[in-house]
Amino acid sequence: MSDMQTRESLEPLIAVADASVQALQDAIDARGPRAVTAALVEELLARCPAPQIEREVLVRLDVTHDGELISSTLRLAAGQPVTAQDGAHPDAVMTIDYELTELVREMYGRTGDRTPVRGLRLATADQDHYPPRELQRPISEAMTIVLGALSARPPDLGALAVRFGSDKWGNVHWFTQHYERHFARLRDEPVRLLELGIGGYEHPDQGGGSLRMWRSYFRRGQVYGLDLFSKTDLDGIRLRTLRGDQNDPDCLARIAAEFGPFDIIIDDGSHINEHVLTSFRALFPHVRPGGFYVIEDLWTSYLPGYGGDGQDLDNPSTMLVMIKSLVDALHHEERAPRPGPPTAAEQHLAGLHVYHNIAFLEKGRNAEGRIPAWIPRAPYWL
Repeated sequence: MSDMQTRESLEPLIAVADASVQALQDAIDARGPRAVTAALVEELLARCPAPQIEREVLVRLDVTHDGELISSTLRLAAGQPVTAQDGAHPDAVMTIDYELTELVREMYGRTGDRTPVRGLRLATADQDHYPPRELQRPISEAMTIVLGALSARPPDLGALAVRFGSDKWGNVHWFTQHYERHFARLRDEPVRLLELGIGGYEHPDQGGGSLRMWRSYFRRGQVYGLDLFSKTDLDGIRLRTLRGDQNDPDCLARIAAEFGPFDIIIDDGSHINEHVLTSFRALFPHVRPGGFYVIEDLWTSYLPGYGGDGQDLDNPSTMLVMIKSLVDALHHEERAPRPGPPTAAEQHLAGLHVYHNIAFLEKGRNAEGRIPAWIPRAPYWL
């Protein structure tokens, strides 16, 4: 099975992670327990931060399914990404064991007061004695990292932004508290998220910090990133990069048809006003009801270099004027009737939340009806 097939094999598993034992067993058998385990190990490595420990530690992961044992060894070393190799290494100091169905539930089941169904044991040569004193702290730190990555408990989004090098929190922007406020109800769902703009410009292996942040935040989600430049070096478990122009409606339509609909679309792309307007018109219809379309970096609405206008605050070619017009779209039923059918925004914009340099457009059905006719249209007491 190819790397891409291994990664994509997770989506059906995530869908049944909280289903019956038989449904989960059937999904595992359909893809093969070794392929599923390989994908879960890749997921585990993506979740683990680079350790800061005194000594290298090897941790063994044993996964069983219908009597078959599949072993892997995780290597944790200071300042380096956690890596894995197939098989049980003789120098592993701890062993974590799971039934494969329980490992899927632990990693992709819904968050709750789940008690992990796993085994933990020392794996030193002498099982009757604790490891040497100099190894006890590194072992504890290593196990904290691995078990934290296996846990269903959600990490803080701001901390994830710092860890993965996203500019959505700290120094440049302070967006993550707003994202937490609006996305918290979705973080336990198998969302599909598209972010416009990956970062790193033409360098194929640079950028992607926000995509990795979202992958960790939405541990059941599928994350896509769109950029002008090829970024396939960043592809990984539940993360796929796409190449295209956010100012090309045909390109955006093809992407939406193949990978959508999306629960979340985030425009952190070129920040050129024309591009932002083009992307919104093309992609907002492909956001699911209850989802969000987010536009970052509203400050470029005032900059002529980005097609903005800091003098004429009613210039219709700027993103902020478009956003201001959405207030009227949200209230279209209260306005005088206009010729033609309602626009997509008038029909499906359910909420609008604007903060410093970022706007959240909530998708829904905007059809509550007008204020009743019997309510006076002018103060009756005047």
